[in-house]
Amino acid sequence: MSLEQTINEDIKKAMLAKDEAGLRSLRAIKAAILLAKTAEGAKESLSADDEIKLVQKLVKQRRDSLDIFEKQNRPDLAQKEKEEIVIMEKYLPAQLSPEELKPVIAKIIEQTGAAGPADMGKVMGAATKELAGKADGKAISAIVKELLAK
Repeated sequence: MSLEQTINEDIKKAMLAKDEAGLRSLRAIKAAILLAKTAEGAKESLSADDEIKLVQKLVKQRRDSLDIFEKQNRPDLAQKEKEEIVIMEKYLPAQLSPEELKPVIAKIIEQTGAAGPADMGKVMGAATKELAGKADGKAISAIVKELLAK
């Protein structure tokens, strides 16, 4: 079953359960899918990778908003963002922990022949391709910096 079909089913369940946060989050995902499908030059259906990237983008937007709301002392708005992040993350593959990322990134550094911080771009390109959907870009970047600084 595609993500779109899953989301439609879950919207029905959220409506029946009167789950306001779930409904809000699922409708945001559905809207993003519809926008992606109707964009100029778009294919009729999205691939699984495209769906994952789309949901990751939505989660990243929510995290950025959450940071802003917390800095501006708006706990009411921050709470909504937290709820949406939790629900949206259910539709993403399990994320790798920093402990799981380190050996993978160390291997990529070895393969690319990176020697120091100047080679970060080369490593990030390969790492983001290999770890797409499995880890957040910020987490990858932090570990790459740490390993290249040694």
